[in-house]
Amino acid sequence: MIPYEFEYKKAGSLDEASSMIATGGSFLAGGHSLIPAMKLRLSEPGTLVDISGIDDLKGVSQDGDTIKIGALATHSEVASSDVVKSSCAALAEAAGMIGDSQVRNRGTIGGNVAHADPASDYPGILVALGATIVTSSQSVAAEDFFTGLFETALGEGEIVTEVQVPSLGSGTGAAYAKFFNPASRYAVVGVGVVVTKSGDSCESCRIGVTGASDHAYRATATEEALTGSDLGDDAIAAAAAKVADGTEMMSDLSASAEYRAHLCGAMGKRAIAEAASRA
Repeated sequence: MIPYEFEYKKAGSLDEASSMIATGGSFLAGGHSLIPAMKLRLSEPGTLVDISGIDDLKGVSQDGDTIKIGALATHSEVASSDVVKSSCAALAEAAGMIGDSQVRNRGTIGGNVAHADPASDYPGILVALGATIVTSSQSVAAEDFFTGLFETALGEGEIVTEVQVPSLGSGTGAAYAKFFNPASRYAVVGVGVVVTKSGDSCESCRIGVTGASDHAYRATATEEALTGSDLGDDAIAAAAAKVADGTEMMSDLSASAEYRAHLCGAMGKRAIAEAASRA
């Protein structure tokens, strides 16, 4: 389909982008989510502000115990980054699972989190990692950033500028597991897990889930069940069975609500076991 008419502008800086955007307008980064939506008339911004050339939004770096990922970093750049792989390999692995090579080479982390597709991979692992989404006017914890179906804490005219992820410390392991739609590679259910050990037991953990509900969430019931456990097979299985607890599961052409609940347990068990083995 051919998009409707809109005004296209290209920004060279954040200030310029903010001045160019109009009410009802949208920012364009990689375009792998926005352009298809515009072609299908699911999104109809009157103004399209291209931010892909803003150098301040690019790059991946280490700043002390924090990995700083520019909003325009592509999924391929995140997946291949030595900084990410050495300090938080699970995030690099999750980025490598997104779509296909064309999507990974063009799509950006900032555009992905701003779009907030409920089946995106990043939200689940970012919530588990305790990441922070930095915008042009605020910093928001990932678990508070995703608020609903394609809804976020972004205000009108705000731009995601950076994603900050804590480096994993000694005794901490992380993993991401997903059951994907074979056509789109989107997550039918994806579970991100971070486990910190004290000896052979679980001192603390964080679990983020994507694909199952209308937005990413923390599986707090599983976290509570796992904390203090011996991380044995029985303990992991019992905790993983609670990943869907208290959350309304989506039902669509990809999977029923009941099947998604089952997948939450299966993917949760797989990710917990892997994270624990890495801790």
